[in-house]
Amino acid sequence: MRNVKIIVSYDGSNYSGWQRQKNTRETIQEKLEDVLSKFHKEPGKIYGASRTDAGVHAKGQVFNFDLKVDIPLNRLPQAFNSELPNDIVCLDAEYISDEFHSRYDAEAKKYIYRIDNNLYRDVFMRKYAYHIYMDLDLTAMSRSIECLIGKHDFSAFRAKGCRSKEPVKNIYKAEFYEESHNIYALEIIGSGFLYNMMRIIAGTVIEIGKKKRRYDDMKKVLKSKCRNNAGFTAPAKGLTLKEIYYPING
Repeated sequence: MRNVKIIVSYDGSNYSGWQRQKNTRETIQEKLEDVLSKFHKEPGKIYGASRTDAGVHAKGQVFNFDLKVDIPLNRLPQAFNSELPNDIVCLDAEYISDEFHSRYDAEAKKYIYRIDNNLYRDVFMRKYAYHIYMDLDLTAMSRSIECLIGKHDFSAFRAKGCRSKEPVKNIYKAEFYEESHNIYALEIIGSGFLYNMMRIIAGTVIEIGKKKRRYDDMKKVLKSKCRNNAGFTAPAKGLTLKEIYYPING
């Protein structure tokens, strides 16, 4: 039996999030565990790095599990892919130490929220970006997130029902840039994220872009530690988990 780490990519449009749930079978975790159960001929259990919400996508989600059958490592991603729906793809596999846990050993996560600012929505981005046709104050949007860098209490950006006991997170990078023609990306790398934190930050940035707020309101919201002072929760479809960072030896 070996502990295996796999990178997985998925389009979250048709799923109720990463985590297995009692009221639906349409979760990423359940689809992957169903395949693992076929390999093992018994129920399988995987451990994910991040519990992405319903409709959220991932390019570099990570999970680990105990492999109990003899499948060559280089064939393992394709073994999964041959059984998975077309919108979930395993990309890479490696043996890892028995102590490794994809969630608890993660040092940082990178999320990207995309905004389609074309007059008419880009049909090929409609499931992966939030469309806003009106002119946006892009400079204010970029300036507004500078205050997020560093260690802060992000209680103002946590949704009701958040179970995290520790609202203090360390943000290593916060950047807003044009990814392609009129497609803008809000990219944040942090030690961790509270429930809906990235989407609430995105919603606040969007309100600043629409001139409903000043760019320096972001700092005031952060300091207030009050959810009611932050912006709306931006739609899930614009959010992608891009990468999970681990120690070099992890």
